[in-house]
Amino acid sequence: ILDNFTELTAELTAELTARKKQYEYYRKQLITFGDDVPMGMLGTVATNLDSKRKPVKKGHREAGEYPYYGASGIVDYVSDFIFDGDYLLVSEDGANLVARVTPIAFSASGKIWVNNHAHVLKFETYVERKFVEYYLNMIDLSRFISTAAQPKLTQDNLNKITIPVPSITEQERIVEILDRFDTLCNDISIGLPAEI
Repeated sequence: ILDNFTELTAELTAELTARKKQYEYYRKQLITFGDDVPMGMLGTVATNLDSKRKPVKKGHREAGEYPYYGASGIVDYVSDFIFDGDYLLVSEDGANLVARVTPIAFSASGKIWVNNHAHVLKFETYVERKFVEYYLNMIDLSRFISTAAQPKLTQDNLNKITIPVPSITEQERIVEILDRFDTLCNDISIGLPAEI
């Protein structure tokens, strides 16, 4: 019985790896544009809310229900929040900016607290936010990252990143496809990850 489960898990894992490669291929195809699509600087497409962030040292945090975000996602849960809505958080510093082991751009929704290790961007629509999230996680950002003592993506450099700005209809089409792929590859409640 255990041998059968081990074999099934290996097959499913191989299939999931193939799906992830397929997802990366389609993401690149869908988000690579020619000269016919206008480009814009991220600072003009999103509202930067970095000035509202507040770091709280671990010893001073009061445990609670609200996610406390850092450069790579949730690092704790606290008793209060400073943001309430839908945001795109982008890693500001840390080795992951170069290594890219986890996504450097990730959506956060609801009542949250964000420290000074993640930039906070607000968009008009879900589609615009997800489109930029997919784009930032795909492109090489090395020319925007300073590598002094620790890799850092300053707010000024973040705002200078140029992104394609296709029509909202095209963004909706792309986001719908990539959301489905992302769910198939990463959602542990359905599909291959759930089976594994």
